[in-house]
Amino acid sequence: MDVQITGGWNFPTRVVTGAGRIAELPEACRTNGLTRPLLVTDHGLAKTDLIAGIVDRVREAGIPLAVFSDVKTNPTETNLTAGVEAFKAGGHDGVIAVGGGSALDVGKCVAFMVAQSRPVWDFEDVGDWWTRANTKGIAPIIAVPTTAGTGSEVGRAGVITREDTHEKKIIFHPMMMPRIAIEDPELAVGLSPFLTMATGMDALSHCFEAYCVKAFHPLADGIALEGMKIVDSYLPRAVENGRDLEARAYMFAAASMGATAFQKGLGAIHSISHPVGARYDTHHGLTNGVVFPYVLVCNKAAIADKIPHIARALNLPGQDFDAVLSWLLAFRKKLGVPHTLAELGVKETDAGTIAADAVKDPTAGANPRPLTESEFKQLTLAAIRGDLGS
Repeated sequence: MDVQITGGWNFPTRVVTGAGRIAELPEACRTNGLTRPLLVTDHGLAKTDLIAGIVDRVREAGIPLAVFSDVKTNPTETNLTAGVEAFKAGGHDGVIAVGGGSALDVGKCVAFMVAQSRPVWDFEDVGDWWTRANTKGIAPIIAVPTTAGTGSEVGRAGVITREDTHEKKIIFHPMMMPRIAIEDPELAVGLSPFLTMATGMDALSHCFEAYCVKAFHPLADGIALEGMKIVDSYLPRAVENGRDLEARAYMFAAASMGATAFQKGLGAIHSISHPVGARYDTHHGLTNGVVFPYVLVCNKAAIADKIPHIARALNLPGQDFDAVLSWLLAFRKKLGVPHTLAELGVKETDAGTIAADAVKDPTAGANPRPLTESEFKQLTLAAIRGDLGS
């Protein structure tokens, strides 16, 4: 029997990793044409010695820069607009994005939007909307992650919350890809156990969902399986001991691997997590971790062929669905992930609104089984109530 195989892919940016590699930032600026960069970070990180050290290092190398830090945990159009204004007012020619996914996303979107005259929502990741962009003047980006979760340092998109509709929108363009990502595990040493856990669950959900997407992409599948294995081995170590540089380095790798793998697509974990985060301002990775097992159960029949491979990658004693679900529940419990969305403050009365946004989310289309708005509502209610079925 002939099997028709079709596919197509691109793989991400240059990554340098290892303790002390932040020392290479000035040279990365020179190599990529950043002579007057804008450093974009979040408000909390801007007050730390970490950012002060980076700023001093770049300035001592003879490269003037300014800092923009008006970035929320779930960044909004207001944050983005302010960043674009700061970029233009300072006469900057590139962006150094430093921080977690929020800072990286805003930094990438600022570099992109300084060249645009249309609203940012015209570049949502829908069809070929990205072709609307004016590519002349899009600024080069250097990404310096300080958390291991989103993988935004190797991604071509950023997530921005639309305040008037309370929706998270994925803004996409190939030129939003950073020129280089510097993954220095020493920069994550001060990250709290909670944020280490929450961002790590984001990396895990990326790898898991990407692997379960039905698109043909063997390269991404192999990366996703190895990423799951790394998170299983190293996230508990990083949570327990923030100064474990080996664990931090591996988790940085897992985050980049998740973002590399999800070029295939994501699924219902993210479809629900996005509207929950937009409405309740919950941490994205933590929300993914809470929703994870309910989506796993929902997709059980559609991912039956994937389960044995996941179980083998995780070296589980069994290779059936129950073995994978049991592992996930135990892993979450060990790390302190809440069991229900109710524990994050999500109300049952909002399940319908969340479902209406979830079914429209760009990630919904790649879920291993199509879900209607009604099915998304039932799935959301299950995650609020803690109902994993029989």
